[in-house]
Amino acid sequence: MARVRLNSGNAQEEDLPKAKINRESIQKISELLKYLKPYRWRFFIGMVFLFLSSITGLAFPALLGTMIDAAQGKQKYNFMPSSIHLIGLISFGVLLIQSLVSFFRIRLFVEVAEKSLADIRRDTYFRLITLPMHFFSQRRVGELNSRISSDLSQIQDTITTTLAELIRQVIVLIGGISFLFIVSSKLTLLNIAILPLLVIVAVFFGRYIRQLSRQAQDKLAESNTVVEETLQGISNVKAFVNEAYEANRYDKSLREVVQIALRGANFRGGFASFIIFAIFGAIVGVIWYGSILVFQGELTVGSLTTYILYSVFVGAAMGSFPELYANVQKAVGASERVLEILKEKNEPISIKVEDNQIKQTINGNLKFNEVVFAYPSRKEITVLNSVSFTAKAGEKVAIVGPSGAGKSTIAGLILRFYTPQSGHILFDNKTADQYSLTDIRNQVAIVPQDVLLFGGSIGENIAYGRLNATKDEIIVAAKRANAHQFIIDFPEGYETMVGERGIKLSGGQRQRIAIARALLKNPSILILDEATSSLDSESERLVQEALEELMKGRTSIIIAHRLSTIREADKIVVLEKGGVIETGTHQELMQNKEGLYQYLSQLQTAPR
Repeated sequence: MARVRLNSGNAQEEDLPKAKINRESIQKISELLKYLKPYRWRFFIGMVFLFLSSITGLAFPALLGTMIDAAQGKQKYNFMPSSIHLIGLISFGVLLIQSLVSFFRIRLFVEVAEKSLADIRRDTYFRLITLPMHFFSQRRVGELNSRISSDLSQIQDTITTTLAELIRQVIVLIGGISFLFIVSSKLTLLNIAILPLLVIVAVFFGRYIRQLSRQAQDKLAESNTVVEETLQGISNVKAFVNEAYEANRYDKSLREVVQIALRGANFRGGFASFIIFAIFGAIVGVIWYGSILVFQGELTVGSLTTYILYSVFVGAAMGSFPELYANVQKAVGASERVLEILKEKNEPISIKVEDNQIKQTINGNLKFNEVVFAYPSRKEITVLNSVSFTAKAGEKVAIVGPSGAGKSTIAGLILRFYTPQSGHILFDNKTADQYSLTDIRNQVAIVPQDVLLFGGSIGENIAYGRLNATKDEIIVAAKRANAHQFIIDFPEGYETMVGERGIKLSGGQRQRIAIARALLKNPSILILDEATSSLDSESERLVQEALEELMKGRTSIIIAHRLSTIREADKIVVLEKGGVIETGTHQELMQNKEGLYQYLSQLQTAPR
């Protein structure tokens, strides 16, 4: 398994990068604030409680200082009571008020965050699954899953915790500094004198910490890629006995993460040490100078106590800002990644199931007219070059050719997973763009070679073909697909859980469930993409019988590797290097001694 290195774009985005906070980033993140609109009154009330909680918290230093002065008979403020007991009761009353408003603040912020984030998750997921196929061909599943899980979780934490804490600390900082000036302007000027030094050191350390954090995120993303690849290809890992190799590969990647993290820890530790020394050194200096002022009679002991407590409040608020700012940076980066998905142009499919019903019926006539196509990610390689063929309603048309000829691409174009660069695909003599996307996909079904089942029950997987199907209709479809007997042999019958990707079922069983799903859908056009190529003889017989039942009365496009399965087709289209080189029935094509079809047929029938 080759080691895949993320490119700089994906790697730097993988694990919640911190984005710069500027006017442009704020404008971007403000686009997500529209999700708060339905809950704006709860958010506003929560902000009121947040303000009240912060203000009541700021009252305690003043009350405690007043209590100390009252004990010494040196009450400084005339508007405060002189009784120690009364001041104590007032303090407990303020504490009770703060407890109540803190409860409602947390309750309201969590409710707003959870509901708005649920709305964002819903819209992001729907936008993601309605994006065109070429979007997914250029991105990893792990990266996209990260945007739904990690990114939105970071935004959620910011709304519920970081944002509220940031606002609270700003209120505490502004209120605390204001009270510091009221209590003693001399001591406050001494405190403020160290601020420029703190800012300079914070900028210096912050720059290097961000760089190392980004490097650690890149390396961690690379190690996550190892896990993702290994688990997706676990059968190959075990078949080649490469568990030890993969474990060592993952361990090596993790060691690189550790080394970068340790370098970052050195910078963060140094920064934290400086902050601790500066802040607590300032407190020591304040007590020292404040004691002198008390001795000189310019300050009371209670006022000094009040000042020290407010200094602690202000110092704690300032010390919390770097971490809060880093979390906001992460949230901005996460928001930008989520907005990338929300701004992507998606396919015109409604989020309401009832809006995606058939409006224009397709009888089953299909025509490719000079279709030229190249995948958006490989525009320089023309996969189909002026491909033309027709399939009348009810006909069986087989598409054959060597690997890479463009057979499966035709299936993708019929389903409108992609749009050709030139030429036209017509349904009932109308171009594809004259139909809605849902009209075409509702009337086209595909049975692929590698059937993907969802991790629910067998009945649920069959019903995926028509969500409102009854239990009786599901059973009828299963019987027609030769699947009913093996289903009822399971103890749970149709309630049997198939496991992730249908791992608990054999290939033939999965194929027959896929056929039952297609039968339930009852499409006008059926695509069989090498549906029996990987089955044993008995399974192929059962699946082939089910396919014959499925193809009755509908247009069938059969993409075949085994030519023996398409001899009865009404028409066979032979592809080579993206172009149609032969068309005809099996008998007609076998008469062309120089033809590719006869050559391929001889290869498959020659004794080995």
